[in-house]
Amino acid sequence: MASEAAAGPSRGDRRKERTRAALLGAAQGFLAEGRSAVSIQQITDAADVGFGSFYNHFESKEALFEAAVDSVLVTYAALLEEIVAGYDDPAEVFAVSFRMTGRLQRQVPEMVRVLLNEGTGILLRDRGLAPLAQRHIHDAVDAGRFDVESPRLGLMAAGGALLGLLQMLDADPDADAGALADRMTARVLRAFGMDGAAADALCARPLPEQPVLDGRVSPSHPTHGL
Repeated sequence: MASEAAAGPSRGDRRKERTRAALLGAAQGFLAEGRSAVSIQQITDAADVGFGSFYNHFESKEALFEAAVDSVLVTYAALLEEIVAGYDDPAEVFAVSFRMTGRLQRQVPEMVRVLLNEGTGILLRDRGLAPLAQRHIHDAVDAGRFDVESPRLGLMAAGGALLGLLQMLDADPDADAGALADRMTARVLRAFGMDGAAADALCARPLPEQPVLDGRVSPSHPTHGL
């Protein structure tokens, strides 16, 4: 038994994981296109898996789409946590996360469209970006860096601004994502009680190197790694 555990997942387990990832990738592709009114047959065709295998992983199309959005949110949150790991100032942690999210839109626009098509509903989820951002705001309030009535209210204000920024960037591929992300971040920092000079200075600081991501999501080319 010990040797089997040490050997890792079996071939069957790996095959199941590939099938589940293909289904998630196909669902994310449809969601990125705003196409949720598709059949399970269309999803399994896009994932290139057998129709019968669907119910081995998800009880319904709705459960799959829920898991697909959750997967993107968790992936994004984990990426941002890694990016800000070296910062001590909670206000800068928040600012860097916001600024980098705007820039990442240019690298993974299809992945971002999954979030845009979900809309403000992502701010109510208990996994992924929303709890991460709320924690960053809470830490900045505790440190006296932000003046916000409650972290949850701050989350709603910042989340609305972020979704607006991402929508604007998605609509205008030629816009300067870095400049717009920095300006929007500075405005949110001012709304959180920071004076204009301090907010501008924080948003002018160098950013960490942007991670390289393969965020292509489409029904014909599902992204298995999301």
